[in-house]
This record gives sequence, C-alpha cells and structure tokens, in this order.
Amino acid sequence: MTRPSLLSRSPLTLPLALALAAALVTAGCGGDDGPSIVVYNAQHEQLLDELAADFTEETGIEVQLRNGKDLEMSAQLVAEGSASPADVFLTENSPAMAQVERAGLFETLSPELTADIPEQYRPTSAAWTGFVARSTVLVYNTDQVDEADLPDSIMELADPEWAGRISFSPTGADFQAIVAAVLALEGEEATRAWLAGIKANGTVYDGNNVVLQSVDAGESEVGIIYHYYWYRDQQESGEVSDNSELYFFGNQDPGAFVSVSGAGILASSDNKPDAETFIAYLTSEAGQQVLADSYALEYPLNPAVELAPPVQPFGELQPPPVGVSDLDGETVVDLMTEAGFL
Repeated sequence: MTRPSLLSRSPLTLPLALALAAALVTAGCGGDDGPSIVVYNAQHEQLLDELAADFTEETGIEVQLRNGKDLEMSAQLVAEGSASPADVFLTENSPAMAQVERAGLFETLSPELTADIPEQYRPTSAAWTGFVARSTVLVYNTDQVDEADLPDSIMELADPEWAGRISFSPTGADFQAIVAAVLALEGEEATRAWLAGIKANGTVYDGNNVVLQSVDAGESEVGIIYHYYWYRDQQESGEVSDNSELYFFGNQDPGAFVSVSGAGILASSDNKPDAETFIAYLTSEAGQQVLADSYALEYPLNPAVELAPPVQPFGELQPPPVGVSDLDGETVVDLMTEAGFL
C-alpha cells in the first residue's frame, strides 16, 4: 500500500507542511549535527522504533527514545519539572498524560496539530492529543463458556457466580486505565466494591499475554484484556488464542472503555518546532498508516486510516463517554493498593 505523504495534508496543516519542507532541506546538509528530539516513550518500544525510523526518514529529525512505563515516566516528568530533557511524552494510556497535564508541564497544542483527531480523543485544554487507542474486551474459552452466558456489563464479574472463573493482570497501566474508567463512570464506592469482588473471584497474572494464555489453556474461563493481544496472536500463530474468542461489551458499559494513548509537547522543550513536526506526523494520515500497518494492531484515531479485517472496526465499538483528562490515575493507585493489587 502506498502511504500518503506528510506533505499532502489538508490546507489546515499547510504551515506545518511548509515547516516540514524546510526541515527536510536543513536535514539534507545537517550531517551528524542535524535536528533531534528526546521522546519519553511509554508506548510499545517496538512500535515506536518503527515510527521513529519512518519519521526520521521523512524529516531528517532524529528521535532519541527513552522507554519506560506510563505512570513511572509521568512521575519522572513531574519530578524533573522544567529541567526535564524531554521534548515529547508518549503514553499507552491517558491517566499518565492527565498527571503531567495537571502539573502544568505541557505546551498547548495548536489547532493545526490536533485537527486530524476527533474531539472526544483529546482534552479540551489542548494540552495533548490522543493518537492511537485500544478497546477493553473479554477473552473467553469457547469450550467452557457460551457467548450467550457472558455478562452484559464488566461490573457483573464481581458477582458470586463468577467466583473462580475470571483472570486479569492488575499491575500494569492497561488494567489501571480500565479501573480509572470504572471510577469515572461508577464512582469511588462502586469501584472499591468491584475491585473487592473481582479479587475474590479471580486469578491474578503478570501480563495480558499470560491472561490470554490462561484462558486458552482453560485455566480460567474469561479474562479481561485489550483487543489487540488476541488479534496479534491470531495473526502470528494462534498458539495461545485458538481455543478462545473475544467478547466486546456494548451500550457504553465501562467494559467497552476505549483507552487512548497520548502525545504531548513539554513546555520546557528547547526543540518545540521539531517536536511539533513529530506530533504532526504522528496524527497525520502518513504516520497513522504506519501505525495501522505495524504489528501492534491498535486503533488509529485519524478517521482517514483503519485497521484491516478481521479486527473489529473502530466504528462498531460502543465506548462510554469518558473524558480523556478525567481519568484519575492517582486515586486508582490508592484504591488498587487498598484492595491488595499493588
């Protein structure tokens, strides 16, 4: 598939395209002293290696990736403050973005930088933007459970009938984002009760891939994961997904939560023009097509780009209306610590 050029974007982003053209000319004679940015990256390292290489090829701007986990890196940014060497921050899930936003460390993004991303996937403050997403799902063992018997809501997994039948991985940012959605939609007391219920009912594993494997092996009947773990294994070999299927919650249930990966520019950056060019690339049709063509199978947020079948189309999801800046990661950590998960 031929990818659209970053320079062939809508008239709204023409100033950025001209800036990029200038960067390309500069890069042609810059040698080893050419432009570069530092990206604190909490997204998948392999995915960003692919994206960064394509971005550098397109623009001549080198990308220095410093990889870590969502809330660890957001805490590091808060601790570093204006002394941070980071130009850009990328996350897997939005609670870490909200933490940095609340600390006032982001540069406000211009409308041209965010125009390609639908409003519901970026904060009204314009402090950052979403660029890719993942859907919460249940994976279920088809030999043990009929789809018709699966719950209408993820909240029902805390009911006694699911005792000993569920699994999940609570220590990572993925699950914590799901809990943050439950908190935003259901409130603190309901979230506390839900956590207690799934702890009593479930088996804890370290990693969503292990949850997937446990369900496929029949060790648990259902597991809470994001969609791409199952689709990725199906694409590669089906080795740990051949006895299972995915179940998508509907009706804007907390279990239909779509978690947004965020991208923002640090206000302290000394390389804002190059950082803006990176964000422009990340949200453009060209950059989003790199995402769609990658191994990751996460949902691009630019409507001009879609994942290929058999991944459930993004437009068919029924996520709840959760504001991307409303996810309270700090309270989630407190509640999960109280429940004995962290």
